[in-house]
This record gives sequence, structure tokens and C-alpha cells, in this order.
Amino acid sequence: MSTLISSLKETASSLTAIRRPWRDFLDITAVDLPSSISDATTRIAQNLTHFRLNYTIFLLLILFLSLIYHPLSILTFLVILLAWFFLYFARDRQEPVVIFGFTIDDWLVIAALIGLTIAGVVLTSVLVNVLLAIAVGSSLVILHAALRSTDDLVMDDLESPYGHVLAGGDEELDSPRGDYSNI
Repeated sequence: MSTLISSLKETASSLTAIRRPWRDFLDITAVDLPSSISDATTRIAQNLTHFRLNYTIFLLLILFLSLIYHPLSILTFLVILLAWFFLYFARDRQEPVVIFGFTIDDWLVIAALIGLTIAGVVLTSVLVNVLLAIAVGSSLVILHAALRSTDDLVMDDLESPYGHVLAGGDEELDSPRGDYSNI
């Protein structure tokens, strides 16, 4: 029981660390039109990386609002969300899931959770609501990410949407040859 509580505390602290302040997320002064398609795609990539937890919370809020007239569906999705949280997100990746003495592979856990999610959507008859909520939420997220300027964002090198390409730091990667050796 103490390991579960410590695992929950670690997950909560790591999630709190990546969530950005809502006043930065909703800053009206940072909204302007991108100068080009290239600028828009760069903004989308950077904003999706920088505000990933905020966007996830926003999408979940839209999903739950779309199910407001389906209380059984909301309860079903809360149970499924808890299953995803405990079996996938809050679990230490180094320790496998063990059920009745059998070790369960991560791919099987993911497949079972996806199957549970699909079954929950189909059995509660809210497929259209869920698809519409995801479409509307994703559209709003992409629109926000494209319109929100990234000039005021402070991003760590590890958080770059382009990975290690722009991060620098390794001498062999700073070389024009990259990390290739001579023949």
C-alpha cells in the first residue's frame, strides 16, 4: 500500500512539473496570426510540446462535457481513465504487471486497455458523442497551438519538438559528419 501511495505521489509531482500555468496557456496577448505555413507548423509543434498536459486536460474536459447527458458513460470513462492511470501511466516501467503470479507484457496491458476503452465506447452507445468531442477538441487545440505565439515560451533543450537535432551538447553531433566515423 505504501508503494502505491509513493507511486501516486511521484506521478502527481511529475505531472505537476510538466503542467504549465493556465495564465500562460490562456494569455490573450500571445495570440497573433502566424506569418507562414512553416511558422504555423513550428508553433503547433512547440506549443503541443510545451503545453501537452494543459491540452490533455482541455481535451478530457471537452470529452466529459460531451457526455454530460450520459451519466453512466461518465462513470464508465472514469473507471477506464483510472485503469489507464494505474496500469500504464503511474506504473513503474521497470516492474511488470503481475496477475495471479503471471507476468503480463506491456504490449498486452496496452492492448487490453485499448480494448477496454473501445468496449466502453461501444457498450455505452456514445461513439458519435466521443468522436465529435475528439474532433472538436482536437480542432480547438490545433487552432490554439497555431495562433499562440511561441516567442515568450522558455523551453528546455530536452523538450524540443525536434529532439536532439536542435539540442546540441554532444561534440560528435556538432560535427558536420555527425556521429559517423571515418572509413
